[in-house]
Amino acid sequence: MNLIARYLLKEVAFAAGFVFLALLVLFSFFDLINELGGMGRGGYGLAQVALFVLLNIPGHVYEIVPIAALIGTLFALSRLVMNSEFAVMRVSGISNWRLSAYLGVAGLVFALIALGVGELVAPWTEQAAQKLKLRATKSVVAQAFRSGLWVKDGSAFVNVREVLPDASLRDIRIYEFNDKWELVRITGAQNGIWQKNQQWLLEKVSDTAFSPEAIKVMDEPKRSWRSVLSPDILSVLLVAPEKMATPVLLKYIQHLKANKQKTSRYEMALWSKILYPFAIPVMMLMALPFAFHSPRSGGINLKIFLGILAGLGFHLSNRLVSHVGLLNDWPPMLTAVAPSLIFLGLALGALGWQERR
Repeated sequence: MNLIARYLLKEVAFAAGFVFLALLVLFSFFDLINELGGMGRGGYGLAQVALFVLLNIPGHVYEIVPIAALIGTLFALSRLVMNSEFAVMRVSGISNWRLSAYLGVAGLVFALIALGVGELVAPWTEQAAQKLKLRATKSVVAQAFRSGLWVKDGSAFVNVREVLPDASLRDIRIYEFNDKWELVRITGAQNGIWQKNQQWLLEKVSDTAFSPEAIKVMDEPKRSWRSVLSPDILSVLLVAPEKMATPVLLKYIQHLKANKQKTSRYEMALWSKILYPFAIPVMMLMALPFAFHSPRSGGINLKIFLGILAGLGFHLSNRLVSHVGLLNDWPPMLTAVAPSLIFLGLALGALGWQERR
């Protein structure tokens, strides 16, 4: 890599890093304000609030990096233009496409960093933050209905009144059906503790079996229960799909497909999670056309403002297309990649137009 490329990438990285830290502090401040209203519930004090906010930081890293890359690139290029350094680069023979390649390489590095944080750090810290809050406020993980949580497991339907932060279950009902969807057994248990290899230990079990001849009731202190329901699947209740690790998302999607349930919401989250970091090079390329102006002509602040609006437009359109895609059952992969392809086309078109001028 030549001297000009290293200098350009250093300026962009410095500006993007500064913007990233500013946005991270801003997002954390909003989290703190939001959590202060919950102080005083159970043992949820100031120390727990501060730890909760800190644990949420890696999740914000994944969201902030594309916007920080765009704004940082805009500021770095604008500073080079104001100091006439950008003009020197152009006169030395560096074309638009070569500059695009430099920014694209930097964007890929940022994308890999964001992907690593989003896969390895954010899911763990997000789950830890939610468990911390649930324990401190003495809350349960989820109660989707007044009757509790319902999960389909093969030919059985499982009802769990409470899912606790340690992934243990309380007040369990298992309704088993035969091939004709006739109820053949109801199993109730007071507690369920995860063992391993798809095994749960049910405590204080009451079993009611139905047959044409009779109804049999049997009580047991403990029983082993094999189920596809696992702590990984239950972790979906703690963490938003967009912040879950890819292996967990894949496992949950397979579980839903095996039980013939709708998977669009989670497939969209999966593809968005995989493809979103690679919007960072697109954001950086979008900043490049705004650098082509003379420092004497003025209007640099307006161009920076328009560039930031373009980045916000990408972020909002990404969300909008995702929601519309879910409503209309569009293919998840195409829906997730469409905004990036559209804005990449706009950025390359603007660069081509600048090259022809």
